[in-house]
Amino acid sequence: MVIKQIKQWFTVRANAARWRPLIDWAEERGGLLRHARDGRGFVIDLPRTLPGLTRIEWGPSQRSYISGYELRMRCELKLSPDMQMMVIERKLMEQLESSVFEAYTDTLRTRVDTDTPEEMRWLVMFPKQPVLESKLVKQRFGVVGVNQELCTAWMSSSLCERLAQASQDILVEGRPFVLLSLRGNVYLRTAMPDPSLPEVQGLTRVLEAAALSAQEVGHRFGEGGSWPTTTSVAWHNRPAETDHSVPRNDVA
Repeated sequence: MVIKQIKQWFTVRANAARWRPLIDWAEERGGLLRHARDGRGFVIDLPRTLPGLTRIEWGPSQRSYISGYELRMRCELKLSPDMQMMVIERKLMEQLESSVFEAYTDTLRTRVDTDTPEEMRWLVMFPKQPVLESKLVKQRFGVVGVNQELCTAWMSSSLCERLAQASQDILVEGRPFVLLSLRGNVYLRTAMPDPSLPEVQGLTRVLEAAALSAQEVGHRFGEGGSWPTTTSVAWHNRPAETDHSVPRNDVA
C-alpha cells in the first residue's frame, strides 16, 4: 500500500511539470487543474470563460469505441432537454451504426436498451440531418438529431468554421469524436492519447462555438413557444440517467 502511494506521488509530481502549460492556461482563465488521485488524468474547471460552467477532463476512456485515453468536455447551459443533437466523426458513425444495428437484431436487445450510450442510441432513434454550411464538415462529420429544424439552426456558420479548422490538425480523419447537445448542456468527447495545450485550446473553441449556437437556438425556439419535437418516442419514457461523461469521484 505504501509503495503504491509513493508511486502515485511520483507520478503526480512528474505530471505537474508535464502539464504545466495546461495549468497556466487554466489559471489565466480563472480555472484550476486538479490531478486524478491515481495520477492517470486531470480535471480542469473553468468557471468564467465559456457561456456556462465548463469542465474538461482527460483520463482513461469511458466508451468502448475509444481505446486508451480520451478528452471529455461539458459546458453547462441549462437549456431545454429536448435539444437532442449530435455531430459525429463520419467513420465513427459508420462503425457505431454497424455495431448497434447488429446488437438490435440479436437476443441482447434489452441490454442495448439499458446500457448503450446516447451517441449510439441516437443513430437508431434519429434521422441523419444535412449540413449545408460547409462541404468539408459534410465530408468529415455526420449530424443526427431530434429534427432538421433544430440541427440546421445549431450547425451555424461559426460552429461549422470551428469544426472545419479543427479537422485540419486536431480532429483528423478516423479520430473518434462526438459533440452532443444533451440534458440541456453541450458535451464533447474525443480520443486523446496524450493531451497537449494546442489540442485542448482548439477543442475548447469548438465547444464554445457549439455552446453559443445552442444558446441561440434555445432562445429562438423557447421564446417562440412552439418547440420542435421528434416523431420518435421510443426512448421518451426511459428513466432519467445519471451523467457519467465527466465523473467527479476520481479527482482530488
